[in-house]
Amino acid sequence: MQQPPTSSYVGTDAAAFSHAASGRVGVLLCNLGTPSAPTPKALRRYLAEFLSDPRLIELPRWLWLPILHGIILNIRPRRSAHAYGKIWTDEGSPLLVLSRAQEHAVRAQLQHQFGDRITVALAMRYGEPSVAEGLEKLRAAGTRRVLVLPLYPQYSGPATGSVFDAVVAVLQRWRWVPDLRFISSYHAEPAYISAIADSISSHWAAAGRPDRLFFSFHGLPYRYFTQGDPYFCHCQATARLVAEKLGLAANEWQVVFQSRFGRERWLEPYADLTLQETARQGVRTVDVVCPGFSVDCLETLEEIAILNREAFIEAGGSDLRYIPALNASLPHIDALCGLIHRNMQGWPEVSGEDIDQEDSAQRERRARRLGAPS
Repeated sequence: MQQPPTSSYVGTDAAAFSHAASGRVGVLLCNLGTPSAPTPKALRRYLAEFLSDPRLIELPRWLWLPILHGIILNIRPRRSAHAYGKIWTDEGSPLLVLSRAQEHAVRAQLQHQFGDRITVALAMRYGEPSVAEGLEKLRAAGTRRVLVLPLYPQYSGPATGSVFDAVVAVLQRWRWVPDLRFISSYHAEPAYISAIADSISSHWAAAGRPDRLFFSFHGLPYRYFTQGDPYFCHCQATARLVAEKLGLAANEWQVVFQSRFGRERWLEPYADLTLQETARQGVRTVDVVCPGFSVDCLETLEEIAILNREAFIEAGGSDLRYIPALNASLPHIDALCGLIHRNMQGWPEVSGEDIDQEDSAQRERRARRLGAPS
């Protein structure tokens, strides 16, 4: 029978190893992702990863992958590159630029509160920086506890569930798995609701109120809802809580779903068709807010603010105004940091407990007395 290692067996190489607690907590912020450039080549690479996720496309792999690589990736990248080109900035993809701003702001606030006991990293579910890169950054900082916050307020299997899959896939390869906590949603978080309501109120104070306010959320196949995904209910709850906070009557606001893909039925009502019908009914001005998006991206800046605005006006409306995402605004950062703090409760690094009763010299002397190698 193999004997466990002793101090004499480990030998002098043991000095290179340290399994002492670091006293740090890692926070991994994770958003959807973005191509590296608004080009067909970059979109092809990004879409190949994105559309290969079985959480997103639930068809059998033998059926879906030939369709993806034989048809979709030969057609869609050029069309998507044109759309991204409309919103691309000198700094790069808005989603990545704004997510980086969130990362820096969250880190600054948490470190102001907890010092170097907190390490924050950003990851993208698809593209760069990857989930593996984000977790490796936390590991390199010596963290032994990790809190994962997917930046999707409303839970859905294809988005939030996929982040969990990616995190677990990385940790399966680690020799020493950290303590792990995962925030699955924050759709009814009071500070998040207040931040959205205040953003809308500030917009109205500057530009006036519209005839109607639309809450537009990313769509999801209808069958996901019937199979138990809570996303539809989370979206309705978010919109209802914000409308209540604003004191809106039932006929002053509506929930719609955008960005559907393929031929099957998706969550309804559809944003594009509903906005056009609203214009034909004589509604002249509408505002659209997208509370499911933590930062502005293709779906908000191009699909809503450009394409749906044009369609609304062509159908007879006067104007569609898009209310920007919360991005790295202070109320949003406050809400995220409050959420993070609450979900770290009980971990000694943030609870004020003294996790190191002995200093390093005392620990070393005690270890030597117990037989640790010199």
